[in-house]
Amino acid sequence: MRSWLKGRMCSRCPANGGVKGGWIEKLEFTIITGLSGAGKTEAVRCFEDMGYFCIDNLPSTFIPKLAELCSLPGSRIGKVALVCDVRGGEFFDALFEALRELKSRDIGYQILFLEASDEELVKRFKETRRRHPLAEGGELIGGIHKERQLLESFRGRADMIIDTTNLEAYELRDKIRSSFLGRQKRKAILTTVISFGYKYGVPLDADLVMDVRFLPNPHYIEELRAYSGEDERVRDFVLKRKETQAFLRKFRDLLAFLLPYYISEGKTHLTIALGCTGGTHRSVVLANEIEKFLGEKGYNVVVRHRDVKRSVLPA
Repeated sequence: MRSWLKGRMCSRCPANGGVKGGWIEKLEFTIITGLSGAGKTEAVRCFEDMGYFCIDNLPSTFIPKLAELCSLPGSRIGKVALVCDVRGGEFFDALFEALRELKSRDIGYQILFLEASDEELVKRFKETRRRHPLAEGGELIGGIHKERQLLESFRGRADMIIDTTNLEAYELRDKIRSSFLGRQKRKAILTTVISFGYKYGVPLDADLVMDVRFLPNPHYIEELRAYSGEDERVRDFVLKRKETQAFLRKFRDLLAFLLPYYISEGKTHLTIALGCTGGTHRSVVLANEIEKFLGEKGYNVVVRHRDVKRSVLPA
C-alpha cells in the first residue's frame, strides 16, 4: 500500500474542494491518465497545489473504496485527483468498471488524458534514463506503440486531451490551472485557442481547425517579417484587410452557434486551432481576436501560440 498511497490532504482543500462549513457539497474525481512520459507526474503535482487530494499510481480496483471513504460523514475531502495508468498492470483493466461504479453512486468524475509524439517520448526517456513500463528487452519505441494501442479506447472517453509535445512544464501547469480553476464561475466549457504553423504539423488535440493562409502574409513585408502577430504593426496589417474582417464576422457567428450545443452535449473542453504557414503572424493575430471574443461572451478561454518562437528572428 505504501508504494502507491502518496496522497495527502492539503490545508487548502476546504477552500477548493467543495467544502462548506466542514462538509462536502459534492465529491468529484479527476482521473489523470495517458502515455508514460507525457507529464502525468507534473500534472498530479499541479492538482495537489490546487488543493486536491492526490494519489499517484492508484490501482483501479481501489477507486470505489476510496470514494466510499471520502463520502463518510465528517470527511473534508471534496476533490480527488488520481493517476491511473499501465503501471497498475492488471488493475488498469478494471478502470472502466470502477468508473461505472462511481457513476452509479452519483459521484462526478472527469478524465484528463496526456499524450506526446513518439519522438518526444523517446527523447524524454533517454534524458531521464527511465525504463518504459511496457518496453520488453529494452525496446523503447515498441513499448510506446503498445501503450498507445492499450490506451486507445480510454483516450476516446477523455473529457480533456492535452498534447504535451511542445509544452514546457510551466505551460502544462498553466493549462491545467486555467482548465480546472474557476470553472464554476463561467460557462461550463473550457476553450483553448491555438495558433500554429502548418509546416510544423496540425495540433493533434484540435477539435476545430481553420486554415487562414488565404490572408496576405506579413512575412513578405520586409519591415514586418521579424515581428510576430503580437506586435501592433503586424496586428494592424492583418486586421485592416477586408477579407480578415469578413472571416472574423463569419467565424465568430459559427462559434456563437456551436458552443451552446457542445455544452448541451456535455463537452467540457474545446480546442480551436488556427493555422498559417509558420504560425508566426496571421494565426497569432486571429487567435488573439478569437480569445478576446470568447472571453467577452463569458467562456473560460485560454490562448496558446505554439510555433511563434520557432520562426521569429530578432528584429
